[in-house]
Order: sequence, then C-alpha cells, then structure tokens
Amino acid sequence: MATDTVVIVGASLAGSKAAETLRDEGFSGAIVLIGAEEELPYERPPLSKDYLLGTAERASTAVHDEAWYTGNDVELLLGTAVVDIHRDTREVELADGRRVGYTHLLLTTGASPRRLSLPGSELDGVHYLRDLQDSESLRDALREGGPVAVVGAGWIGLEVAAAARHHGCEVTMLEPRDMPLRAALGPELGGYFAEAHRRHGVTILTGRRPSALIGSGRVMGVTADTGEEIEADTVVVGIGAQPNTTLARGSGLRVDNGIVVDEYLRTADPTIAAAGDVASVFHPFYGRHVRVEHWANALNAGPAAARSLIGHGRPYDELPFFYTDQYDIGMEFIGLLEPDRPYTVVTRGELDDDAFHAFWLSDGQVVAGMHVNRWDDGIEPAKKLIRDRAVVDPARLADPSVPLGDVAARVP
Repeated sequence: MATDTVVIVGASLAGSKAAETLRDEGFSGAIVLIGAEEELPYERPPLSKDYLLGTAERASTAVHDEAWYTGNDVELLLGTAVVDIHRDTREVELADGRRVGYTHLLLTTGASPRRLSLPGSELDGVHYLRDLQDSESLRDALREGGPVAVVGAGWIGLEVAAAARHHGCEVTMLEPRDMPLRAALGPELGGYFAEAHRRHGVTILTGRRPSALIGSGRVMGVTADTGEEIEADTVVVGIGAQPNTTLARGSGLRVDNGIVVDEYLRTADPTIAAAGDVASVFHPFYGRHVRVEHWANALNAGPAAARSLIGHGRPYDELPFFYTDQYDIGMEFIGLLEPDRPYTVVTRGELDDDAFHAFWLSDGQVVAGMHVNRWDDGIEPAKKLIRDRAVVDPARLADPSVPLGDVAARVP
C-alpha cells in the first residue's frame, strides 16, 4: 500500500474522518484531501446551533487542526474544485487544469441547499445555511435584530428560529404543511415542536408557501401564496437539500437520489467509493438503498468507506441517527420513517414536561424512537428495540414503571 494514493474529494467531516481512519488502519500510501472551501474540514451541526447562537468559537468546529494533517502526512488542497473524474486514467481534474492521480477515490461531496426560484430571491438579506460563511453571515444579521422570516419549518428552519429568538428577533415561519416536521416525525411530535416554538414567541403560519420576496436591493418581506405579507429584514430559506452528484454523474457513475453504492459504500467502479450526504447506500438492515443527510452518518460512513477501499471493510449498517438542540430541548432520534406512512406513536412520559421518550411502531414493531431530555437512558433502549425488530406491548411501552428492557412482547 505504500505506493497507493487515496484521493478524497470533499474536505468534509466524512472526508477528514476517512483520512484519519486510513492512517489508523495502517495505510502508508499518499492521502490527498481536496475541498472547494478554503476552510479546514469542519463539523456542520454547530452552524445552526452553538456557532449560530454565538456560544461557540470558530476553531471549535474544526475536525482537526492544521498540525494534524501535517503530522499524519495528509495533503490538503483547499479552495480547489474538482471538475472531472477520468476513470480511464484514474485521475481527478482540478479547476485550474491540474490532474491528481489516484489508486482509490472517495467522494464525500455532500449536499447543497435547495433554493427558491421566485421574484426577489436574489435580494440581499436572503440566507441559506450550509457552510461556515453562511452561518457567520446569518449570525451577524440576527445580532442586528429586526424581524426574521423563516421559509420551511424543518430541522434547519426550527434551529434557526430558536437562534433568532436567542438574539431577540421577532420570528415568523412559513410552512406549506399543516405543521412543522410532519414528514419527519408525524403529527404528534411535529405538534410538540410547533408548540415549543410558539411558547418562545415564534409565529408559525402553516399552509403557506412564499410566492415572492419583497424589496428593492434588500429584502423587506415575504408574500405568501395566501396574499399575506410578512415583514422581514432577514429571510432564511430551509426547504431541504440535494446531493452534490454532478461530478459522479459526469463520470458515468450511477446516480439515483445520491451516488449509488453497495453495503461496503463502493460504487460499481471498484476503485471508487462514496460516503456521507451524497451516498445512497444499500442498507443491510432495511434491505434497500438509504440516503441519510445527518451528522452521524458522515462521522461513521467516512471511516467505513475508507476501510472498504483498503480491503478492511465490512457491511455498513449504522441506524440513522439525528439530534437537535432548540431552546432548552435536547433531542436524539434513531431509526427510519417513511414520509406520510401511518405509524402508531407511543409516548412514555409527559410531553408538557419536556422529558419523555417516543416510539414509532409499524405492525407492532418499533421502527424508530426518540427522547427529549432523558439523558439517563438516552437513545440506547430504542436502538436495541429497533435492532431486535421487537414486537412490543404498547401499554407496557408507555408505562414509565416498566423498564424499557422488559417491554418486548415478542422478538422474531
């Protein structure tokens, strides 16, 4: 392996942790980590949480400091875009025309925010949140105060709304569905988060879509499709993300809601793997391809792909995991839900106390679980129930006096 070269396109959490894993696994060849941003690889959750609140320093977002890359002989090419993959010669082409050869290639190119295409979309004061510069720009705007409109009441929208209230801004959210997070959590828990934000002074306008942004040079508000006008000095758009697959598609790799890879995170080209937000991975537990955009997937899948590239791989079957912090609510979620599919939701504890567990059941089996501020037992009981494909007694599951380890009526 000393003469091999692993090129990682995407100086992200997944890419950086992949480089770390290669060295930890004894890979002695060259590692080249290429990123379009000038920044050292960093973690993204703080961008909508602590960093946006102003309670975390910029340096705290970095995966490693610069000395780590030097000390581990990882070549960083930052501020450098890859424009093509030449699979026939095993080279990637950079924007300046240079080519870098590879023995193995890992794509961790992430995802990009979906953008509005409406009158006024290009006005100053319209923000998206994906990178450090986005977070800094938005934080500066929130510190100035003034009314804020958030388009989309998903996870990013809700976390931004919480940060805006922290900075003292008036916040109005526009959400096309009848409540926040309906697609992610369903009506029961979506309603819980909606109420939490209303308690903190956020106005949530459901059943509304923006039809135009108002202003001349700088945004002054949003017009909803109902005709309402919402005043706003700052507009934040959080309407989802799409995987950055242009590079893979252009090189002939299969793309279908992400770069299609097997359970070892390998594409059909045995020299190329993909991981993180951009990868649609065959998941052994679910028996189908799954694409997950959350932090834990980047943290775990980057190393898994690195091991596969050097022959140390094993099937990647981490359950999807997500967490959020909003106001005094700390939440962890594990599992996989299908949007708009009916589930039986069982809660354990009182939602009004902001300390409870919730479980989603399908045909009696636990398929997903979450907790809010229950750090003593956390998410592990839900994880075990999902892994065991446990059929549970809903009454025992809801009863706090019954240990979560004793709620299974049957394990297939």
